[in-house]
Amino acid sequence: MGLVRTLFESEQAYAQTALPEELFDLYGGDLHFPASPAQRPYVIGNFVCTLDGVISFKVKGRSGGKAISGSDPADRFIMGLLRASVDAVMVGARTVHDVSPEGLWIPEYAYPDAKHMYTDYRLSVLHKPKYPLVVVVSGSGTLELGRAVFRTPEVRTVVITTPAGRDALAKAGASRFGSVAIHALDTVGNSIDPLTMIQFLRSQFGVQILLHEGGPTLFGQFLAAEAVDELFLTLSPQIAGRAARTNRPGIVQGVEFAPNDAPWYQLLSLRQRADHLYLRYQLKRGGITE
Repeated sequence: MGLVRTLFESEQAYAQTALPEELFDLYGGDLHFPASPAQRPYVIGNFVCTLDGVISFKVKGRSGGKAISGSDPADRFIMGLLRASVDAVMVGARTVHDVSPEGLWIPEYAYPDAKHMYTDYRLSVLHKPKYPLVVVVSGSGTLELGRAVFRTPEVRTVVITTPAGRDALAKAGASRFGSVAIHALDTVGNSIDPLTMIQFLRSQFGVQILLHEGGPTLFGQFLAAEAVDELFLTLSPQIAGRAARTNRPGIVQGVEFAPNDAPWYQLLSLRQRADHLYLRYQLKRGGITE
């Protein structure tokens, strides 16, 4: 029996199904992704937000997505399914720090009950390694290297940073972790250009599909660079609220768009479990015309 009910699915014809039967049933349908654009991976984002658009309470110990989703099992399953479908998962340094020190950006960490299904899907159907590459973006190189993501040999982690960040990580002893690779990229202003990052991942690690899990500042930079092809969004039925003294971010932070250049997305699918909704959008190139 499926975890979710499919309310809407855009009509797209495919010669064969992509998901194995068990995953197909749990997801309430199939999951296909287009070929990656030339010179860069196909980029999909995944977030959970409240009805008023908050993605984090920014409360110590409750800053992760579980507090927003209410540990909703279907949200966790879809997160795991997306991680199982891609070549790499990208997160910013603050996102790493906001979750448990044991956090791992691998499929079964999101939804342990489907561990063997995810693994079989990756190995037997997609012919990918057991786990996706984890990409951590940190301009300063200020990372808590005691976290599991840096100390789990089976999980390859790439840290994308600046030359100054590389030096800071070298001083902190990052080179002693065999599963962690540090790569310094040139900066534009004070940040690393998103297109430079994903082109690097494509050329050096063969990444065809990249899952972007935030945070909102890094995701906003990708949106501004027109480098987010799809967005998966879980809408959680709660209100978080905001006050002048608090910082409760939405999906995007640090950039804003004018009406004429704001990115538009078209709905590909809509799924439901109880009071939660699970939406999938694809970038609408050229926006809309009035």
